[in-house]
Amino acid sequence: MPINNRRVWAVATIAALSASVAFASPAYAAPNNNSVKKITKAVTLEGVMEHLEAFQDIADQYGDRAAGRPGYEASVDYVVAELEAAGYTPTVQAFEFDYFDENNELIRISPNPRVFADEDEFTRNTFDSGSPEGTATGALYPVDLVLNPAGPANSSNSGCEAADFAGMPAGSVALVQRGTCGFAVKVLNAQAAGASAVIVMNEGQPGRTGLINMIGDATGLTIPAVFATYATGVDLASTPNSTVRVTVSYDADVRTAWNVLAETSAGNDDNTVMAGAHLDSVQDGAGINDNGSGSAALLETAIQMSKTKPNNTVRFAWWGAEESGLLGSEHYVASLTDEEIGDIALYLNFDMIASPNYTFGIYDGDESDFTAPVVVPEGSAQIEDVFESFYDSVGEPYKGTEFSGRSDYGPFIAVGVPAGGLFTGAEAPKTAAEAAVWGGVPAAQLDPCYHEPCDNLTGEGHDDALYAALEEYYDLVGNINLWALDVNSDAVAAAIMTFAFDTSTVNGVSAPGKSHGKANVKSLEAMQNRFSS
Repeated sequence: MPINNRRVWAVATIAALSASVAFASPAYAAPNNNSVKKITKAVTLEGVMEHLEAFQDIADQYGDRAAGRPGYEASVDYVVAELEAAGYTPTVQAFEFDYFDENNELIRISPNPRVFADEDEFTRNTFDSGSPEGTATGALYPVDLVLNPAGPANSSNSGCEAADFAGMPAGSVALVQRGTCGFAVKVLNAQAAGASAVIVMNEGQPGRTGLINMIGDATGLTIPAVFATYATGVDLASTPNSTVRVTVSYDADVRTAWNVLAETSAGNDDNTVMAGAHLDSVQDGAGINDNGSGSAALLETAIQMSKTKPNNTVRFAWWGAEESGLLGSEHYVASLTDEEIGDIALYLNFDMIASPNYTFGIYDGDESDFTAPVVVPEGSAQIEDVFESFYDSVGEPYKGTEFSGRSDYGPFIAVGVPAGGLFTGAEAPKTAAEAAVWGGVPAAQLDPCYHEPCDNLTGEGHDDALYAALEEYYDLVGNINLWALDVNSDAVAAAIMTFAFDTSTVNGVSAPGKSHGKANVKSLEAMQNRFSS
């Protein structure tokens, strides 16, 4: 559909909706929602948006929906209540995880004030002996830095000798550089010389530019210490006479999070189709695109499928603590026996499916666009084919997106389960070529609010100029692109329904209990006919 027609469609679709996103309750499932055509009609934009509004209400009440916090528990309660109302008997699987609440700061106060982003441009140290908390403000003191480095690794010896700090005024914030000696040596030397805080920047050679953990035994360290990217270090060092503030402040304990699982009452348990989305947000954000969008579309699909009787059991999953490192899905997979893993025909993952400056991305299971950094299980390419067939059937362009294992499908592919899914983009900028296909603003992030508090339905905290430019192309509700959400909610439902009745292209199983041993028993053309039947 041409871009301008998308906008006309969206305006007509949402004309009756109020500015507060007060959507009507969705119609619950009919027994005959048993084909792709019927399920995509039943899964509506209004129904999916109702769930997103509920997630926003939870974040408004509790501050966010992050694992280990009250907003996540409320999100679990909401999903469970919706599933129970639809007739499911959901399982809530608890697991413990290491919880961290990071409130670290690296700020240049003057001149040219700048706040550097925690976990992006800098991170606190993780020394074996502990990470001392505290705040220090002082004049920046660069220590024998090698900028624009050339030569072998470890060419910098900044901070390795006590003499490196000769002349540093007491109370300064020392800026040292990775290389030659251990991190602990550098920070302890800085402390002994009278520094109030220390910043260790990366070295700057290929492979030594980003963030890494500062490790080692720094027993005796009492001042705050952080690690910065090479670019952050250069930015600091190239601003003469800077005053900076360094804060290390965090909470660390063991907390409980939960996975929510529900499955159809009918189907072959020996050939289970799984579909999942992570339910948690990052800290201090509503997590509406990441990943309220995937969670809401999956929930509405489950509701509308509740009375169908598929050939294969369909198990829906909402994962906890994905933002802490795929912890919920890892816990679930680790809890399975080999036999239970063997019963999973495939796994579908939906993480960020309504980015405001979107592209329609499909996990590249056949590696035709990207060479995957992980082993891609056999059958994953055929899952990609089904999503491609859906987009073809509705006239939408699509692209492959890297099969990286960075979302909750990672633990499944690690044990050989074929996987696939959808992704509309995060921090990567939209290219001019992509803007020519999908519209939007080139050079702007696909999701300008990725992992930020502005990932919400309200528009609070948005870059007004950027979002005004995006609205020249799209209809947005906060950080949600309505067109992308509507199309992808149908894609979610279509793929789940397709595999609920036939996984033969993936694993050779064409009917309950009957295996033909090879993928692609059924032709792609025959499967594609599902979208119009």
